[in-house]
Amino acid sequence: MPELNLLKAFQDEVGYEAYADGFGLDDFGDRSGLAAGWSKDPDFLARLTPFARATGGGSFYALWHVDSRTDLATLPVVVFGDEGGQHVVARNLRELFQLLAYDTEISVDWDDAYYYRTEDQTPSDAHAQFVTWLAENFALSPTDNPDALLAQAQSEFGDSFTVWSNAYLTT
Repeated sequence: MPELNLLKAFQDEVGYEAYADGFGLDDFGDRSGLAAGWSKDPDFLARLTPFARATGGGSFYALWHVDSRTDLATLPVVVFGDEGGQHVVARNLRELFQLLAYDTEISVDWDDAYYYRTEDQTPSDAHAQFVTWLAENFALSPTDNPDALLAQAQSEFGDSFTVWSNAYLTT
């Protein structure tokens, strides 16, 4: 997938978690976290592709194969929280990249996922390089309103993801 390959090359250059707080690309497709914390059902696992660490605590991002589209970069991005909760956060990878450029770790709980940054938060070491990379590769800017992007993703995919995932979740 070109988008993630480009990001992986960038990450290899600047470092894991060096360009977006708490974020780092991991082993693409490693479903062990899903099987351990959510469901071992093969149908559930087949429709999710984990690809990145979302927080220092262990939350992770996955692509949700919502339909039969073949361009993986157009799939919705979901987050699975290390303390529970799973939510759609972006309608596609490029939107996630804009959220990452906000440069704060996502907060995930059972009811919500959100990005919160304090006024005095120090940018990640390679944040400025990431913003340049985002503009050069995709003609995108960081979002200054992560809540709006999250709301759009939730509006389009949130209910259907909740219904679909709840059918598989272990209690």
